[in-house]
Amino acid sequence: MGMTREEAIARLTAAGEPYEIVAGESWGRACRRFRHAPPTLRALFEGARSRETFLVYEGERYSFDETQRQAARIAQLLKTRFGVGKGDRVAISMRNYPEWTLAFNAATCLGAVAVAMNALWEPAEMQFGLQDCGAKALFADQERLDRLEPVRGELPSLAVIGVRPEKPLAKGVHSLEALLAEEGRETLPKVDLQPEDLATILYTSGSTGHPKGAVSSHLNVLSALMSWELETQITQLMTGAAMPELPYQLATLLGVPLFHATGSHAVMLMCYRAQRKMVCMRKWDVQEAMRLVEAERISSFVAPAAMTGDLVAASPASRHDLSSLLAVGGGGAPRAPEQVQQIARAFANALPNTGWGMTETNAIGTSIGGQDYVDHPGSSGRASAVMDLRVVDGQGRELPKGERGELQIKGVSVIQGYWKRPEANAETFDGDWLRTGDVAYIDEEGYVYIVDRLKDMVIRGGENIGCAEVEAGLLEHPQVLEASAYAVPDERLGEEVGASLHCRGPLDESQLRAFLAGRMAKFKIPRYLIFSSEPLPRIASGKIDKRRLRQEFASALAGGAG
Repeated sequence: MGMTREEAIARLTAAGEPYEIVAGESWGRACRRFRHAPPTLRALFEGARSRETFLVYEGERYSFDETQRQAARIAQLLKTRFGVGKGDRVAISMRNYPEWTLAFNAATCLGAVAVAMNALWEPAEMQFGLQDCGAKALFADQERLDRLEPVRGELPSLAVIGVRPEKPLAKGVHSLEALLAEEGRETLPKVDLQPEDLATILYTSGSTGHPKGAVSSHLNVLSALMSWELETQITQLMTGAAMPELPYQLATLLGVPLFHATGSHAVMLMCYRAQRKMVCMRKWDVQEAMRLVEAERISSFVAPAAMTGDLVAASPASRHDLSSLLAVGGGGAPRAPEQVQQIARAFANALPNTGWGMTETNAIGTSIGGQDYVDHPGSSGRASAVMDLRVVDGQGRELPKGERGELQIKGVSVIQGYWKRPEANAETFDGDWLRTGDVAYIDEEGYVYIVDRLKDMVIRGGENIGCAEVEAGLLEHPQVLEASAYAVPDERLGEEVGASLHCRGPLDESQLRAFLAGRMAKFKIPRYLIFSSEPLPRIASGKIDKRRLRQEFASALAGGAG
């Protein structure tokens, strides 16, 4: 007979246990911490050195030791060639190449701050992010180098390092391959690194204006990893079922971008202590994913609902053996309850799991998996052992169980705040509590149900899109007088971007899309555009009545329009 969740947590986190929890602080806020967590990411990487395979990309394979030796060489050249030191920002913008991981490890081992840039950004967005964080160096692949070139003149102090170039590099851009040919030292530079030192900046789309850089310490990130490990142990004690012993190495499939916390934290960083192989995909392709599951004996796959849905839909007709899959996890966007049941039925040995978290919490908050998830498919799970949740009303008063309000969270993995955005910090934090912008309720058993959002956001296949940013781009067109962007339901991606416009006169939709293409990433450009000859409706306060526009569009879509 298994334990209750409370009993399992009490046993696993008691004094002397590997997941012992003690009282502490993070950013001056009281919290619960893991006593035995690695102190820094550098300690995590160094402690995981082995001959076991870590990175697999197409025909390339790197062991944990080889990965760290290469990262040490990059750290040396960052320090000696470009003067990167503790606290300096090192940006990364590329596909999920092995060099993404190498650059991340090098930067964080050096005491620099790894800035994970959205690889889908267009030139203006890249310029903003690089100037906003004050990056000293940038690692970029050919696609990103091409996008950077029109604005590189605005970034005169930025050292640009090209990765896997497909044509001659532009003047002033350094070749990583050439730099490494001159740097043979495979030992890390000495640095005084502490758990509270800055480690990462991950940009997140906000409900207003430009993306914001969420700032995390080594402690914040590592606490998230320890929390996920603890959840696995809790589940095993609750169910009485231990993790099966496999005759081959654990392996995970990386199909999500590393610039998201799901990819960098839940997939990449979680590989180290588990000695898990990470098989990287250049881009998402469900047929290739199934081939890799069989070829590499993939045991886990974590991705937004759109990707896991693709896998569920394609698996019945697949000729590939998918029986190695033990877990199909969710992340980045809600999963429809029916998909939870489908995962449990579609694979011989895999059970679904998911959780709720934010970039601002290093992707942890709640989790749920296995039969518990099948039994509660609409829930995001129960709170992590090192995080606290509450639901509040409009006046900030905590609500009883079962009542809906804004979900707030506090704990060891919550970010310091946003990079150089004091006004955003004041809006986001309620004392030690982080306002999530999600409307939720917590039932009597502690299960969290996310039912709506307060923030003006679209979540498209795991990508958060701020409506204000889309509207600002639309309003840059000289013909557009009014613009309102909003979420439109989509069967595969969860939501798509829709927008209603009032223009000075007729405006060709294809021309408008071409105009937007140079100003925002493709995934942000509205899929649906509605043109109105009349000014857009407004509520009493004078704001555009977005709710009405969204409802009118939904009715038109249901009726076959749009």
